[in-house]
Amino acid sequence: MKSKHQMEHQVKNQVTNYVKKGVKIIFAICFGALIVFLVGYVVMRLWNWLMPELFSLSTIGYWQAVGLIVLAKIFFGFGSGGPGKKGMPKNRPLTRKCGPMRNEFSKWKHYDEFWKSEGEQAFENYLSKLEKGKNEEENPKQ
Repeated sequence: MKSKHQMEHQVKNQVTNYVKKGVKIIFAICFGALIVFLVGYVVMRLWNWLMPELFSLSTIGYWQAVGLIVLAKIFFGFGSGGPGKKGMPKNRPLTRKCGPMRNEFSKWKHYDEFWKSEGEQAFENYLSKLEKGKNEEENPKQ
């Protein structure tokens, strides 16, 4: 059985740990609220600085700026696209499908060289053939 001194020491350590955890939680909540306040304020200031000048929009208040941030998070996601996430395996089959498409685009690296050597003359021949066909349509032989 533990002595009275050991039990008091154990209880004291537990209380100290609970108090430390409580202080950390309160600090995290306060820090999070401060960050939310600052981000909302920055968005409000940026909006009121740029949007009325660029797009003739009206100015907004703090809560409207916070609402814009919430809407942006809803529309554009909550940042769950990091490595090892559930969405990652869905993207891998897509990269396999892109292989043939990459081969098609790799042919274009020779396009400039072809155009300089053969393409320009071939294009001129094509245009002259079109002009001859157009002239024959306008002036049919009788």
